[in-house]
Amino acid sequence: MPLYTTEAIILRTYKLGEVDRIVVFLTRDRGKRRGVAQGARRMRSRFGGALEPLTRVALTYFEKESRDLVSLNYAEPLSSPLMSVGGDALGYAGYFAELIDEWAPEADPNETLYRLGSAMVDALIGGASVEPLARYFEYWLLRLQGVYPSVLACGTCGATLGRDVATAAVLMPGDHQYLCAGCARGTAGSFVALSGESVAFLRASGTTSPARIGASAVSEGALRELEQVHRALIATHLEKEIKSVRVLREIRGH
Repeated sequence: MPLYTTEAIILRTYKLGEVDRIVVFLTRDRGKRRGVAQGARRMRSRFGGALEPLTRVALTYFEKESRDLVSLNYAEPLSSPLMSVGGDALGYAGYFAELIDEWAPEADPNETLYRLGSAMVDALIGGASVEPLARYFEYWLLRLQGVYPSVLACGTCGATLGRDVATAAVLMPGDHQYLCAGCARGTAGSFVALSGESVAFLRASGTTSPARIGASAVSEGALRELEQVHRALIATHLEKEIKSVRVLREIRGH
């Protein structure tokens, strides 16, 4: 029975029997895995607080070829949103972890996705503002999956987006491209419009670290525009709403 030692990010856990937990975690070198943490629900569990969502851990586990679930032997927290001074960090940590879990395929290594998750851990611990950080994370997760529309040019006429400050880019429901205000004008149905500030934020996100984007000055209005667009894109591609969205609404009070 092979023994593996690796660095991993905890994505979620759920109950198994009376005292155990099933743990879903993302490794740098072996992709997303699922394992049993025996005794993890006991008061004096050897796993302690290492199994909280988005905690980066040093992990040791055993694996049998005939079993889908590995057996967790040891987990030591390396860094965790629990270390953050921000009260909202834990809610957003659960949101980030759930999105990674939804998109990460089983046992398929994706170091870029792992590095994105790890960067979110560091940014939350560093006190980055969670709202800009969430919009940055959504943008990069969708981009890594190859489903984020280009923010450079209109998908219909090719005009540069961002010239019109009031309506710089428009996303039609169910569509996979941003349109300029001219091409979107007269189109039937509702749509989501981004201001020039929102488009500028997206372009900056393509070349800026999470810590820096989390410290950027961006208006509440732009953040809400981006949230609406990103939630629409996520729901379209996952064909459902993320459960932790309800937790984030409660954190904001609406």
